[in-house]
Amino acid sequence: MDVVGRIHSTESFGTVDGPGTRFVVFCQGCPMRCQYCHNPDTWEFARADGTGPGTSMTVGALLERYERNRPFYRRGGITVTGGEPMAQPDFVAALFRAAHAAPAGRIHTCLDTSGATFSSAGAERFSALLDECDLVLLDIKTSDAAGHERLCGLPASHALELGDELARRGVPTLVRHVVVPGITGSEEEVAAVGRIIGDWDNVVGLDLLPYHTLGRTKYEKLGIPYPLEGVKAMEPARARELRRVALLARARRRAERGVA
Repeated sequence: MDVVGRIHSTESFGTVDGPGTRFVVFCQGCPMRCQYCHNPDTWEFARADGTGPGTSMTVGALLERYERNRPFYRRGGITVTGGEPMAQPDFVAALFRAAHAAPAGRIHTCLDTSGATFSSAGAERFSALLDECDLVLLDIKTSDAAGHERLCGLPASHALELGDELARRGVPTLVRHVVVPGITGSEEEVAAVGRIIGDWDNVVGLDLLPYHTLGRTKYEKLGIPYPLEGVKAMEPARARELRRVALLARARRRAERGVA
């Protein structure tokens, strides 16, 4: 209960971060620099001496905040997001383990991640965390390997290798993909995402999230140039159409594999 993590903030009543109403923990620090990120204030990691952005919090302190509103979380639980929570795997593992053993009753755990720090070669480092995940929200930024590095600053292999590991373990996974007009919003792009997840039998859902510009003010406050200046938000109706394209491609891939 005294394991310490570096936290950006918490949200008491999250409704888009997993099933039900949830207590959401935003970790501080992320190695990715996604052009459409709406939380650039979570990028910077704290320094080795414990100074810098974010606040150090214990597992016990976070669970205490959860318990204050437990009746509201009957159909929800705890979600840890970021930043990148897998940059602090031991802390998140400890939080989830304590949540499962909570005296007032087991708490559902959800990890929201881009897999930015995961690699199959170092999978053992994340084993304890993945053991405690009831659900994973996995971001697939783009299906284009070369485009991934331009869009996010890191290779696509991290998310794909994590997806393979989650499938191997059978961890229920909901895949998310932000559709940005002119970048990740083509039918070819989303069909390729559909084919990728067609190889993962643990996928329980697919969300295509329409790009929006609501995070732009944060860039202005931080004095950071907004990377997608001039790109218009995507209409939700178009995102729904593209989701159907992705699901059709997934169904075809599963049929090729002989999976219903």
